Amino acid sequence: MATIRESRRTRIKKMIRKRVEGTQERPRLSVFRSNTAIYAQIIDDRKGITLVSASSIDIDKASKSINIDKSKKVGLAIAQKAKDKGIAKVAFDRNGYLYHGKVKALAEGAREGGLEF
Repeated sequence: MATIRESRRTRIKKMIRKRVEGTQERPRLSVFRSNTAIYAQIIDDRKGITLVSASSIDIDKASKSINIDKSKKVGLAIAQKAKDKGIAKVAFDRNGYLYHGKVKALAEGAREGGLEF
């Protein structure tokens, strides 16, 4: 049985995915947050492939916790990898999470790194 929080996030995620689609010109930047890490992927939904990915595990393998500083570093890392692949504009998919804290820090880091959304 899913908890109320999980079912709420799933419902919000479905509403977001109706409006946000990754194309070749403007792929989707998807965020996933677990208890121990935060992940970001840039996805082309029409082809069904992940173009670029980054996570807090890649940045700091020793630590098993995430904070706002690590989230911002993940945003900077995904932006740098996207620049290397020639991606400048993305559609941000917060994946049902509220836009504050770690998700907001990742988005701000990606913007500082040069991604537009």
